[in-house]
Amino acid sequence: MDKKRKNLKKKKNIKKNVKKNVIDKKLIAMIVLIAISIYVCYAIFLLIKHPTDTFTIEEGEVYQEETDVGYIIRNEQVIKGENYANGMEKIKTEGEKTAKGESIFRYYSKNEDKLKSQISELDQKIQDVMASETGAYTSDMKIIEDQIDEKIEKIRDTIDVSKLEEDYKEINELVTKKAKIAGDLSPKGSFLNQLIAERSKYENELNSGAEYIVAPSSGIVSYRVDGLEEKLTPNNFVELNKEYLENLNLKTGKIIATNEEAGKIIDSFKCYVAVISNSEEAKNSKIGDSIKIRISNNMKIDAKIVHLAQQENGETLLVLEFKNQINELTNYRKVSIDLIWWEYTGLKVPNQAIINEDGLNYVVRNRAGYLDKNLIKVKKQNDDYSIITAYNTEELKNLGFTDKEINSYKKISMFDEVLVNPDLSKLDNIT
Repeated sequence: MDKKRKNLKKKKNIKKNVKKNVIDKKLIAMIVLIAISIYVCYAIFLLIKHPTDTFTIEEGEVYQEETDVGYIIRNEQVIKGENYANGMEKIKTEGEKTAKGESIFRYYSKNEDKLKSQISELDQKIQDVMASETGAYTSDMKIIEDQIDEKIEKIRDTIDVSKLEEDYKEINELVTKKAKIAGDLSPKGSFLNQLIAERSKYENELNSGAEYIVAPSSGIVSYRVDGLEEKLTPNNFVELNKEYLENLNLKTGKIIATNEEAGKIIDSFKCYVAVISNSEEAKNSKIGDSIKIRISNNMKIDAKIVHLAQQENGETLLVLEFKNQINELTNYRKVSIDLIWWEYTGLKVPNQAIINEDGLNYVVRNRAGYLDKNLIKVKKQNDDYSIITAYNTEELKNLGFTDKEINSYKKISMFDEVLVNPDLSKLDNIT
């Protein structure tokens, strides 16, 4: 009995020890986890306070830009015919270029659907009669049939709507031509000739009732007519101001709706954008200045200031002329635009790495732990970065450096490592 009690007590002690060990391990793990969390938080704090200790100099670009809202101004001519109520068939597609005098679109003739239906029925009857007649036709018939088959095969791989319409029209003309040849070979007054004559009557009625609209000049075809073509034109820059533009109540990035009654021709060589800016660069700009703009696709394009007007609130109205990406902007009237006032390429460093002492700029270079202070010339600077270079001998002489100092001058170069946010209190210890 005593032996059993001893064994039971022993088992309880073992369980107690195991439980205690488990608790100790959990406590240790928790303490380690807390310690790691504190360390990570402290490291993040240091990273935020001092984003990086060093920076490797590389070739880069520094630019000064701003983002504004731009109003697209185009040289464009709205075209509208008399029969607009009948509905429109587009011959040229949106964004397609056209030459002067080419047909852009047409208005349907009166009762067009009915006439087309009658012509289609007659085509089927003509085909049936031609298939039933056993007369020997000329080689011209065979050539036309081959041309029709070739057009039909071509249509299967065509996705361009305007091209499809053109192919269908050519097929229809070939079918008509084939029918006329067959009619000429048929006896005068035959049923086939009667059908062909009836079809010609409907076709003439259809064509005579349609109104074709041609391009008054070469340019880009668009059906996005918004009613601002006469308000935002290159002819009224002097009338533009902030209030005028804002009162148009346009939404940035909104696509202009397609008009089903009219089209327009847009000048494909020049386009303009009006911008209201409150930057110092805008205030100090002049007519004729060249800048770069970014409107879509992250593509930078050249632009020129062609009009300036200071606003009552101190802002500046700029009108910029550009010659690229005109096609991409036919859908819009108001867009977001980046003005890039200048851009400079060279050795790029963050501004936090530059120390200014007595009107001169320095960086602290780190080479395998050895620190030295290097005199640099800042060529261009924006809010975050600078393009730097070394002084040449003549420039150092003009700054008052001795020959000995010039000979020992250490030039900064690509891939050098410089300190960011260097401790100014320790600069005396740096050579």
